[in-house]
Amino acid sequence: MEIATGVFVSDASDEWQIDDDPPGEVQILCSEDGLQAGLWRSVPGVTPDPVRWTLPSREVVLVLEGAARIEIEGGPTLELRVGDSASIPEGSVTTWHLEPGFKELWVLGARKA
Repeated sequence: MEIATGVFVSDASDEWQIDDDPPGEVQILCSEDGLQAGLWRSVPGVTPDPVRWTLPSREVVLVLEGAARIEIEGGPTLELRVGDSASIPEGSVTTWHLEPGFKELWVLGARKA
């Protein structure tokens, strides 16, 4: 939630919005100046298993709850648990296998020109 111009705060208990890319729920913390950041969580019956997603820009992720196995096409497979973080390059084709209750803090950098 934006509490003043350019100042965003969120509480994990705040209202979540439906997200369709990837399917789940999201709270946006920032979406300006070439930077996007927020919280995302999987939703039973909404989030597919697995989640396939091509990164529109570099993503940094911090796992807050649950765990994820992220297969990067042509690259490594990441095993992330609570407290783990990763940075994945723009354009990566990924397949995410999520434990129930998965929640992350994510940051998407500016797209390359």
